[in-house]
Amino acid sequence: MFTAKCWFQMYPVVMWNTVKTLFLLSLLGGLCVVAGGLIGQQAGLVIGLCMGLLLIGGSYWFSDKIAIKSARASQVTAEEMPQYYAIMEELCFHAGMPMPKLYVSSNPQPNAFATGRNPKNSAVCVTQGLLSSMDWDEVRGVLAHELCHIRNRDVLICSVAAAVGTAITFVANMAMWMPFGGRGSRGGHPYAQLLFALLAPMAALLIRLAISRSREFQADASAAELMGDGRPLADALIRLEHYSQRVPSFGVNPNQASAYIVNPLKAQAAGGSLGGFGRLFSTHPSTEERVRRLEEGVWYGQK
Repeated sequence: MFTAKCWFQMYPVVMWNTVKTLFLLSLLGGLCVVAGGLIGQQAGLVIGLCMGLLLIGGSYWFSDKIAIKSARASQVTAEEMPQYYAIMEELCFHAGMPMPKLYVSSNPQPNAFATGRNPKNSAVCVTQGLLSSMDWDEVRGVLAHELCHIRNRDVLICSVAAAVGTAITFVANMAMWMPFGGRGSRGGHPYAQLLFALLAPMAALLIRLAISRSREFQADASAAELMGDGRPLADALIRLEHYSQRVPSFGVNPNQASAYIVNPLKAQAAGGSLGGFGRLFSTHPSTEERVRRLEEGVWYGQK
């Protein structure tokens, strides 16, 4: 069960995630205004401002629906998945949190993610591959991890950051194809092309920096505290890492990949390896380090 000490330790994490969310929402609005300015001076800026307000509201209020639709997941009932529901009800009781909506994706790769703007409007999704390849003790560890992401407000910042990454790519592509000098010109604007060259690779970098790898360590630690034992999650992570490098995950939007408990796109990378720079800017810390911390009791209330 979460203790008072654990909550006071996690409170700064929640506040910092809230600050980062507000920053990303502001950036998203600014990007839309820039995109509007590329279309035209006055009318374009107004269009961009309206588009920004719509995207900001949409990314906040509908982040859960966007993520669930992207995963092609279906909501399940207690009658359909009694063990799934029982484990989550127990975890929510000990965490003092409302029950999230539960979903299952047909994805064959074992994986899971949480989404939603706050604990009262949240959802947890597991893949069919997870349910068919892991025992319920390991599933419990995964669900505890995802529930703690909800408590820490990680899922909101993840959803907003994904929207920002998409907007950056959209603006960069728009700039790339704007005609030079306006009327009757052919070819891309040279400054717009430079903007594209700078922003396109920065899009992925911004997402990775905004969604710090430390959030996975924090969710692991909170899950171990919630269960009073880090072993179930450690066992699950070892198996998830194995499957993520061998079983492809189809239909996952790269902007949503950081929401999953392990990177779902590893199998699509060459040889299942991210390479030097990929590891440096990865949204997920190494599974070996996560397992080591859980096995050594490096979580709140322990070492």
